[in-house]
Amino acid sequence: MGIVLKQSFINTIILFLGFGVGGINVLFLYTHFLHEDYFGLITFLLSAANILLPLLVFGMQNTIIKFYSSYKTKLERDNFLATTLVIPLFIIIPLALIGTLVYENIANWISEENPIIKKYTYLIFITAIFMGYFEVFYAWTKVHLKSVFGNFIKELFPRICTSFLLLAVYLKLLTDEQFIYSVVIVYGLSTLIMMLYAFYVYKPTFKFVLPENFKELLSFSFYIIVAGSAAGILLEIDKFMIPQMEKIAQVAYYSVGIYIASVIAIPTRAMQQITSPITAKDMNDDNYVAVEKMYQQTSINLLVVGGLFFLLINLNINDMYLLINKPQYTKGVWVVLIISLSKLVELALGTGNAILVNSIYYKIFFYLSIAMAVTVIFLNKWLIAMIGIDGAALATLIVMILYSAIKIGYIQSKFKIQPFGINTIKVAIIISVVFALFYFWNFSFNPFVNIILKGVLISIIYLILIKRFKISEELNAMAALMFKKGK
Repeated sequence: MGIVLKQSFINTIILFLGFGVGGINVLFLYTHFLHEDYFGLITFLLSAANILLPLLVFGMQNTIIKFYSSYKTKLERDNFLATTLVIPLFIIIPLALIGTLVYENIANWISEENPIIKKYTYLIFITAIFMGYFEVFYAWTKVHLKSVFGNFIKELFPRICTSFLLLAVYLKLLTDEQFIYSVVIVYGLSTLIMMLYAFYVYKPTFKFVLPENFKELLSFSFYIIVAGSAAGILLEIDKFMIPQMEKIAQVAYYSVGIYIASVIAIPTRAMQQITSPITAKDMNDDNYVAVEKMYQQTSINLLVVGGLFFLLINLNINDMYLLINKPQYTKGVWVVLIISLSKLVELALGTGNAILVNSIYYKIFFYLSIAMAVTVIFLNKWLIAMIGIDGAALATLIVMILYSAIKIGYIQSKFKIQPFGINTIKVAIIISVVFALFYFWNFSFNPFVNIILKGVLISIIYLILIKRFKISEELNAMAALMFKKGK
C-alpha cells in the first residue's frame, strides 16, 4: 500500500485544494457574480458533456487501464496506445456529421422548457470531446503510476481558471454569455496540457498496427462505453432532467447542494487514481490475495475518512448556507444530506467497481450499469415531479444503495471476497452517535466561528473514537508517522 498511500495522500491534497477553489466558485463567486440562469446553464452543459463522454472516446480510458499491463513488449504497447487515440475518431467524425444534420431538432428538444439552452447546445459535443481525450491521456499516465500531475490539471486547473473568469464577469470584462464560451476553452486547454504530459511520461513510436487482441479490445470497449455512459447518466442525469421539468435556476440550487455533499467523495476519487491500475495488474496476474487485501483496506479507510466529512458537512450545513447569504439556495439543504448518504455508500464499496471492470466478469458491470441508468431515469421522472430537486437526490440514494448491495453480493459469489467486517459496524455506530450528539447542538456566534468551533469538537471526538476502537491500522500508522515527523 506504500505507493497507493503516498500518491493517494498527494492526490487527496490536490482534490482538497480543488474542492476548496471550487467551493469558493460555487458557494460565493457563481452565486453572487453570475446570473443563476447562466449558473444553471453551465452546470447543464457540463453534465450533458459528461454523459456523452464515454461514447465519444469509445471507453478507451478504461481499456487502457485494463489492458496496458498485459502487453509485455514496447512494440505491443506502442501499437495499443496508438489504437486508443485513433479509434475515437471513428465515433466522433460520423456523430459530428449526423449532429450537423439534425442539430435543430436536438436543440429544440433539450431547450423546450428553458429556451436559453438552445444557443449553446453544440458546446455539449465540443466539451465532451475535450473531456474524453483528457481522460484517455490521463489513463495513459495512470498506468505508469503517474497520477498526481493529471489530477492537478483535472481538479485544480479548470477551477482556478473559472475563478478568474468569474472575477472577470464581476469586473464586467466578460459578459455572462462570454463566460460560457470561456469555460469550454479552459477544458480544451486542459486536454492540450494533459496530452503534452502524457507524451512526456511515455512517448510511443506511432505506427498504427492493430493489436493482436483487437477484437477483445473492441468487445471490452463496447461494454464499457455503454456501462460508462450509464454511469455518467447515474451521476449527471439529475442535472440534465431538472431543466426538462423545472426552471433552469433550480439546477443552480441543486448544484450547490451537490457540490457541498461531493466533498465526501474526495477520498475515493483520490485513491482510485492509483488503485484502479494496481487492481487491474493484480487481476491480470491472478493475484487475488492482493485484490482482497486492497478491497478491504480501501473500504474501511474510505469509510472512516468519508464519515468525518459527512459529519462536518451535515452538522454545519445551516451555518454554511448562512455564509452563502443567498436565501433561495437553501432549497438544497436536504439535497446535501441525501447525497451525502449516497456518497458514504459509494465509499464503502472500496475497489469493488475496479474489481468488476478488470475481471473476466466485466460484462456484469455493463448490465448493472444499464439497469442503474434505467432505474434512476424512472425514479428521477417520478420523484422530481413529486418533490422537486429533493426527489432527484433521493433517486440517486435509492439506486446507489440497491446496486452497491448487488455488486458486493456478486463479487462475493464469484471471488469469495467482501469488503466488510466488524470494523465497518463500529464506524457506522460511531458516525451515528456523533451525528446524534451534535445535530441539535448549535452555537450562537458568527456562522464562520460556529463552523470552526463545531468542526474542531466533532473532529476531536470522532478521531478519538476511531483510534480508541482501532478501526484502521493503516490510518493509525500513517497518523503516527506524521506525528513522529512533526516532532
